[in-house]
Amino acid sequence: MPVYEYLCDDCGPFKDLRPMAECDDPQNCPHCETMAPRVILTAPNFFCMPAEKRKAHAVNERSTHAPQTLAQYKASHGPGCGCCSSGKTVKDKSSSDRKKPARLMTKTGSGAKGFPTARPWMISH
Repeated sequence: MPVYEYLCDDCGPFKDLRPMAECDDPQNCPHCETMAPRVILTAPNFFCMPAEKRKAHAVNERSTHAPQTLAQYKASHGPGCGCCSSGKTVKDKSSSDRKKPARLMTKTGSGAKGFPTARPWMISH
């Protein structure tokens, strides 16, 4: 169960452990027994989160208000970026020189080729 924060008008802030189904309900103050509304006084503990997840949250938060333009996206992914560029060049209708990632290919001892990332559910011929 999560810990929620409440603010009593007479006694001040307090915390209580409540079920998520009751997150918006007011809670009795432990000192004066009056009903106190739920408030958010402290920021979430993002410092405990792994760096990759923290970065993903930041990117997601930025994109909700104003998505990146193509120029901003290209500026953040420079030449040699592993997610956008690779060795092969493919002709496309919209661009004359687009980069396509190289396809992973494996070979068995008998010389049979396999493409493990293409369609893993298919059996090679």
